[in-house]
Amino acid sequence: MIIACLLLLPAAEAFAGRVACLRCHKPHYTGRGTCIGCHRGDGRSDRLAIAHRDLIQARFSWFAIAGSQPLQRGEKLLVSFACRRCHTSAGKGNRLASNLDRLPMNTTPQKIFEAIKSQALFMPDFSFDDRQITDLVNAILAGAVKAGRSGGETPQVVHFEDMKRHTDNVFEKQCGPCHKILTEAFGALGKGDMGPNLSGLFSEHYPATLKDNGRWTADILKKWLENPRKISKNSQMRPIPLKKDEFEQLLAILAVKTEH
Repeated sequence: MIIACLLLLPAAEAFAGRVACLRCHKPHYTGRGTCIGCHRGDGRSDRLAIAHRDLIQARFSWFAIAGSQPLQRGEKLLVSFACRRCHTSAGKGNRLASNLDRLPMNTTPQKIFEAIKSQALFMPDFSFDDRQITDLVNAILAGAVKAGRSGGETPQVVHFEDMKRHTDNVFEKQCGPCHKILTEAFGALGKGDMGPNLSGLFSEHYPATLKDNGRWTADILKKWLENPRKISKNSQMRPIPLKKDEFEQLLAILAVKTEH
């Protein structure tokens, strides 16, 4: 009899956990999920500090409601600001910066919000307002759910900030005064903000800046460097003549692996 009671105890605790939240909160969207599924926390306890541990606040919980306006807005922002040119989200994107699908496992939505608001070194200043950042966090959380728990990732080289970093390369000499870029081989390069960020230039996730939404290729880049105004008549960029070995070095710097 004692053994039977002990075996039933976890089930009883789980049941109590499901109703513990409802002692303080009114139920909502009951047909779409559970309290813990949307808001995290620990539903087994009625002690506030434990029950609300790693809680997902209401404004970040729209990720669990398919088609919700905050989620839709956030997903559009991910595309329009080309976040995947550096990050992986919902299983897609480049691996130049942190994998956004793994963030929710190790941090809270509020911490993700703060990281976007105070952007990391070499992350472009997108000047998002608080609502946009909240929408982005919802999109990141939804993307993590969609991607699921995948296996291990291929190890990556971690680059640290160094004032003497790789200054003797063609990008730093010819592109860096106006552009910045994250690269797999050298990490962050460049110091200028006058021109666009070139991270992930050859990938499908780079913004559609060419005519007819075409993708950048080595041939197009070569023609662009020879005379930018042949491709965009209003370009303010001057021609950048490169030797064959310099152009090949530039292509190696621009190369990037993409998750699909």
